[in-house]
Amino acid sequence: MNTLVSLRIKTTQNYQKNLSNLTKQIKKNKNDSIILASEVFLTGFDYENFESAASFSKEATQKLLDVLDGRVLIITMIVKKSNAFYNEARVLYDNKIVYTQSKNKLFTIGDETKFFTSHPNKPLIFELNGVKFGILICFELRFKEYYNLLEGCDIIFVPAMWGKIRSANFETLTRSLAVLNQCYVVASDSSNADCSGRSNITTPFGEQSFNRNKLCLKIEYNKKLINKMRRYLNIGIK
Repeated sequence: MNTLVSLRIKTTQNYQKNLSNLTKQIKKNKNDSIILASEVFLTGFDYENFESAASFSKEATQKLLDVLDGRVLIITMIVKKSNAFYNEARVLYDNKIVYTQSKNKLFTIGDETKFFTSHPNKPLIFELNGVKFGILICFELRFKEYYNLLEGCDIIFVPAMWGKIRSANFETLTRSLAVLNQCYVVASDSSNADCSGRSNITTPFGEQSFNRNKLCLKIEYNKKLINKMRRYLNIGIK
């Protein structure tokens, strides 16, 4: 059985410090853990230094792979491809990047459209060790069409830097996603002052736990709970 882990850590202006803080939290968790970090945790939205941020993503990816030791890490990074910058979710496991997904819906209020390129591909279900995963990157949580695209997931991950003034929305939407898709939802939001800091994990029954002041929130993944919910209230999800 895997342990689901949602992190709630502050992103500083020091990339190396952020990497060190993340590495420490990874090592504190069991080797079967599936760990989610907040959106662009390693660099933040450092618009004035995008080249440096993208370069650091390459360096950090290898260092993270070296310490995972059986764990799975989901994290988004600033990535440069063909002279364009993307907010790319990466799933790191078994000494390699096993899945990538760039942000499709960019947040205009946060100036993301001025610096990032929107990737044309929408979220997909992907499988790892028999578990069906899905990822929605922050603002994408607001698009109900994506809920349908990820129907059938066992776990949906939401890395975010969600604005503090919309904190209640983050709680409601992550819980709704779990209830509507009858699956686990693991959400990690930054603990920076302007963010909600309401990292949480929600079960298929809609029971929601929050990090509060903890850096790490943990819950055991139970596939039987998903099956139980889908039998109990059969809405056609398989």
